Amino acid sequence: MQKIALLGLSLLGATLPALGAEFTVSSPQIAPNATLANEQVFKGFGCEGGNISPQLLWKNAPEGTKSFAVTAYDPDAPTGSGWWHWVVFNIPADAIGLPKGAGNPEAGLLPKTVIQSRTDFGQPGYGGPCPPVGHGPHRYQFTVHALKVDSLPLDAQAPAAMVGFYLNQNSLGKATLEGLYTR
Repeated sequence: MQKIALLGLSLLGATLPALGAEFTVSSPQIAPNATLANEQVFKGFGCEGGNISPQLLWKNAPEGTKSFAVTAYDPDAPTGSGWWHWVVFNIPADAIGLPKGAGNPEAGLLPKTVIQSRTDFGQPGYGGPCPPVGHGPHRYQFTVHALKVDSLPLDAQAPAAMVGFYLNQNSLGKATLEGLYTR
């Protein structure tokens, strides 16, 4: 009987962190599952948006987080592999968000240690939504990754798939905010 009670207590202890505050991400510019504003839409490929990355704020990162990464991804792109719109990593562990417009590499809004690598647009930095006309609504997933390493051994030329490999290998947890866009 005592062994069963101890097992029950150890199982309860194993689930206690899950009962704590949830790792979340939010944005003043993006309401969950709502249409993204023209300000975030790409400028090019027939789209006439502002191509400004949204401010992202996160809280309750998992214990042991040593750095963060942010990705923006469209799983509905008709490519067979989705579309990477933003890839940012080596964000310091004490960060609680990214400012609006941080996706412009020339803006200088990020610490020098932070790297924005190549997206599916072929260059580093934020590239907003611009789905094909008539393709229906696309989901844009802004994900903050809490990592167990101080930095990833990659540079600004690393493709999104390579960054994704390192993110998955070093993940402590992630939080996603999803917006929609169609044209």
